[in-house]
Amino acid sequence: MAVVARPLILQYSPMLKSSLLLRELPRSLSHCSSFPSTTPCKISATHRFCSNFESLPESSSPGSESGASIVGDLLDYLNESWTQFHATAEAKRKLIAAGFHLLNENEEWDLKPGGRYFFTRNMSCIVAFAVGEKYSIGNGFHVIAAHTDSPCLKLKPKSASSKSGYLMVNVQTYGAGLWHTWFDRDLSVAGRVIVRSSSDTYLHKLVKVKRPLLRIPTLAIHLDRTVNQDGFKPNLETHLLPLLSIKPEETSDSKEKTAISKATHHSLLMEVLSDELNCQADDIVSVELNVCDTQPSCLGGGNNEFIFSGRLDNLASSFCALRALIDSCESPGDLTNEHAIRMVALFDNEEVGSGSVQGAGAPTMFQAMRRIISSLTDSYVGEGSFERSIRQSFLVSADMAHGVHPNFTEKHEEHHRPELQKGLVIKHNANQRYATSGITSFLFKEVGKIHNLPTQEFVVRNDMGCGSTIGPILASGVGIRTVDCGIAQLSMHSVREICGKKDVDIAYQHFKAFYKTFSGIDKKIRLDF
Repeated sequence: MAVVARPLILQYSPMLKSSLLLRELPRSLSHCSSFPSTTPCKISATHRFCSNFESLPESSSPGSESGASIVGDLLDYLNESWTQFHATAEAKRKLIAAGFHLLNENEEWDLKPGGRYFFTRNMSCIVAFAVGEKYSIGNGFHVIAAHTDSPCLKLKPKSASSKSGYLMVNVQTYGAGLWHTWFDRDLSVAGRVIVRSSSDTYLHKLVKVKRPLLRIPTLAIHLDRTVNQDGFKPNLETHLLPLLSIKPEETSDSKEKTAISKATHHSLLMEVLSDELNCQADDIVSVELNVCDTQPSCLGGGNNEFIFSGRLDNLASSFCALRALIDSCESPGDLTNEHAIRMVALFDNEEVGSGSVQGAGAPTMFQAMRRIISSLTDSYVGEGSFERSIRQSFLVSADMAHGVHPNFTEKHEEHHRPELQKGLVIKHNANQRYATSGITSFLFKEVGKIHNLPTQEFVVRNDMGCGSTIGPILASGVGIRTVDCGIAQLSMHSVREICGKKDVDIAYQHFKAFYKTFSGIDKKIRLDF
C-alpha cells in the first residue's frame, strides 16, 4: 500500500509568487484545488496545489541557451491574467520593469535607434517594439502577434435577475466556448470598472474577486435520466445563468423592493466589488466583467509534463512572445547589430472575429509602423518608405494549435497529427484560413533548424471545417509576409485546457531565436527579383 502524505501547512508572506512557492512543495501535493477566498497565496491544509516546479530549472529544452525554464513565470502570468485587461496590465508591468518606455497614442513620439517602447489601446491590446541600432528607413519589422482574449461568459449590461428564491446573474456567451465545461465550476468575476473619484473625475480600475462567488449547477441525473444517452444540451439563454446567492427575504419597505427589482446589477454584487476596490458601491458607475474559473493554473501529469489551465488559448502564446521580445534585447549589445525593428502585438477580440478598435481588424499595428518610421526619419528618405519596409517585414501569427487527441485520432488528418511536447506547430490551409505559405513556412522552420528547435505541421481534414487566426487578417491588411504557428494543446476552448510544459519553453526559444537571427536568414532567399 502506498504511503499517503499528511497535509502540509505552510506559512509565508502573501507577496510570495506562486511559482516560487510551488518549487518548495513536495511531489505528494500533486492535487488540484482553488486558491483560498482571500489572498491567493495563503496556503492551509485544505488548499493544495496541482504540482511543484522541481523540474523546471533542468536544461531539457531543445535549443535552450541558459537552461532555465519560463514555465513557472507563465503560470504566474496565467494566474494573474483572468481577463484580457489583466493580461495587458501584466504585460505592461513586465515591459516597464524591463526598461521599455510607455508611449501615448495621443501624443507625438520621439523615437531613437536602440530604444524600446510600447503603448496600450483600450487596456486590452498592447504593442511593444525595440528599434535596432543599425536600423535605416526601409528596413523591416519582425513581428510576433497573438491575442489576449479567450472564450468566456460576460455579464450583460443588466445582470440582476432572480429565479425560485435565488439571485442569478445574467450572462452572454463570448466566443465559441465549450459551454458545458462551465457547469459545476467554482466561478467568480473579474474585469474593469469605472469609479467616480473624490475630485469628480472617473478612474479606470481592474478588479478580480479571487474567492468562488458564482456557480452554474447541472441538473441532477434523476431529473434528466437520458442525459448520458442523448447528451448534455443546455439552452445557453436559460440554463447558463450562474447562482450568486439565496434571495434575501422581502421587507415591508416598498422603496427597497423597487430598488432591488430595478437594479442594473445586484446590490450584493456591487458590495463585493466595492470591497475589492475599497470604494463606495455608489461610486462604481460602469462595469465590464467576465465570469472566470477560480481554479489556479498548475502543472499536472505523472511527470509534471502538462500545464492545466484556463485561457491557454491564447495567453500561452502571448506570454512566450512578450518574454522573447524582452529577453532578446535585455543585455547591452543585443540591439547593436540589429537592422530591423522587433515587435510584439497582442490584440483583443480575436475569438469574435477581431472587428473592434482593439482587435487585429483595426489598423493599430500598421498605424504604429507608419508612426515609427516617421519618427525615426530625420531627413528626406525618398518615396515609399513604409511600403518598402513592409516588403522586408515578417509576421509570426502565434495562436494555439490542435494537438492530436488520443481518444479521437480520427478527427485529425492522418499525416498531420501534432503531438504535445514535440515543438511548435506550423499551420497550413490551402483556402487561406491560415496565412502560411511555402516561403514563410521555410523561413520560420529554418530559424528552428539552426537552433535545434523541432517543428510540426498541421492541416485540417478535407471533410472538416477549419478555424482561423489573426494571421490572414493582418497579412491581407498591407501584404506582410506571414506564418501561422502555435503550441499544440488539448481541450481548446474548454474552461480548463492542457498543453505540454516543454512546448512552452520551445516556443519561447523559437520566438527569441526569430528576433535575434531572422535578419540573417531572410537575406539568403531571393523572391520577386
